[in-house]
Amino acid sequence: MSSPTAALDCGPISSPRTSLRPQVRGKFIFIGEEKLYVRGVTYGPFHPGQDGTEYPNPERVDQDFEAMSAIGINTIRTYNVPPRWFLDAAQRANLRVMVGLPWEQHVAFLDDSHTARAIEARVREAVRKCAGHAAVLCYAVGNEIPAGIVRWLGRRRVERFIENLYRVAKAEDPEALVTYVNFPTTEFLELPFLDFFCFNVYLESQRAFEAYLARLQTLAGDRPLLLAEVGLDSRRNGEQAQAASLEWQVRSAFAGGCAGTFVFSWTDEWHRGGYEVEDWDFGLTRRDRSPKLALDVMRHVYAEVPFSPQHELAADLGDCVHIQRKPQIACRVLPPLEEDRLSGL
Repeated sequence: MSSPTAALDCGPISSPRTSLRPQVRGKFIFIGEEKLYVRGVTYGPFHPGQDGTEYPNPERVDQDFEAMSAIGINTIRTYNVPPRWFLDAAQRANLRVMVGLPWEQHVAFLDDSHTARAIEARVREAVRKCAGHAAVLCYAVGNEIPAGIVRWLGRRRVERFIENLYRVAKAEDPEALVTYVNFPTTEFLELPFLDFFCFNVYLESQRAFEAYLARLQTLAGDRPLLLAEVGLDSRRNGEQAQAASLEWQVRSAFAGGCAGTFVFSWTDEWHRGGYEVEDWDFGLTRRDRSPKLALDVMRHVYAEVPFSPQHELAADLGDCVHIQRKPQIACRVLPPLEEDRLSGL
């Protein structure tokens, strides 16, 4: 079975390991004095192993992490709490981890005070297990609470509950960054206490994607904006279309001022609700970890973050007419002679 690393003939990991904790400064995340452009990928959940954790065995994890690092990935997003050995493996591979803190967000969790208290206790225990580890990028105290649940419970109540979970996480790991992963149908949630703004965005039109990204930057204000999931299903769209879509999604995200992106996902292997999900193929690699075209494309894209030295959003060098893009606006910059002619009209 071929590995992505071998197939791409990538070089060894070269960036130094560090124990410094991430910090937010303006619109970006820093590690010490170095700006961290989050070049991320999601990982799991997988079928529970013998130890009950929803991750592959340590040998497979080490292989996956090595392959990730070799193509320029520096951050992974998990959807449940990883064991310490997993964080240790990430640190060895120079990877940071967005730790997902799962709970019953698809039920009316505030209608029962016992459920709400149990969620708080679970978040507290989960953060305590990871607290202080140098591989932790941040904690996500929730992910996509359905719009119907938010409207049933009331927007303000949900906002206060998320803030309470934020405070619980901070109490257990004061130096850690804490966020909540939102999505378009509940963009109306106001969560100004979060350390940075985080959204899952699936749009298959580049124009719509860039327009919505501009809106998210307005909502994020002076905080960093991370896209916690972007991607395309290669089973329905084909591997060529997946690779092309991921390229413009990630390039557009960084050109639009995002602090980083997470591609969904590392592998087609995906376990949810007690079952293997076999009718979606969002991975950069197949279930046997053989590489798709998208893996090689992301190696090139992430190597050029945040901008490619050769890449212009649009240019026609033949007649020296260029396109400068701003959010939702395309402005043609004309050659001097044509500008002079138009100025007299």
